Amino acid sequence: MSIPNILSVFRLLLVPVFVLVFFSGESDSNAFAAFVYAMACLTDVLDGMIARRFNQITKMGRVIDPLADKLMAFTVLICITIDGIIPLWAVIIFFVKECLMGIGALVMYKRLDDVMPSDKFGKTATASFFAVSVLLMVFSGIPHSVATVMILIPTAISIIALFHYLKIALPMIKKKKV
Repeated sequence: MSIPNILSVFRLLLVPVFVLVFFSGESDSNAFAAFVYAMACLTDVLDGMIARRFNQITKMGRVIDPLADKLMAFTVLICITIDGIIPLWAVIIFFVKECLMGIGALVMYKRLDDVMPSDKFGKTATASFFAVSVLLMVFSGIPHSVATVMILIPTAISIIALFHYLKIALPMIKKKKV
């Protein structure tokens, strides 16, 4: 297994660690959970850099990397929703969007034997989601109305990314009908 794939597996293992830390009940548990999330994001950046630099991009990596990212992001969203930081609709929108992306990735994989790599829209959505989530976890005194507006930003960027992926993926899938 390549180093980028090991980093992606490590990121998957950080998901339950995040939950345990977030709900530990310790003082500053949100800040420590934000640190775990930051570690996950750092490994995401590292695995991409290593994969590109050393030509270690694999089909497995193109599947497991976004899976680890989405699982961590969804977990963070659920945790901050349970904690009352953001409204439930943010989780629902994220879940529906990710289900659509997952279905699209499965269709592409079945028809083209590959999936689309992330692009600038997806990376921007991920980065903005990370930044807003960390701010909301670390600064617990943010009013609910402000937190709601804050989570709208990565949600909107995420929806834009979905439409961008559809714009590229649909013609590729239609072109290669099996």
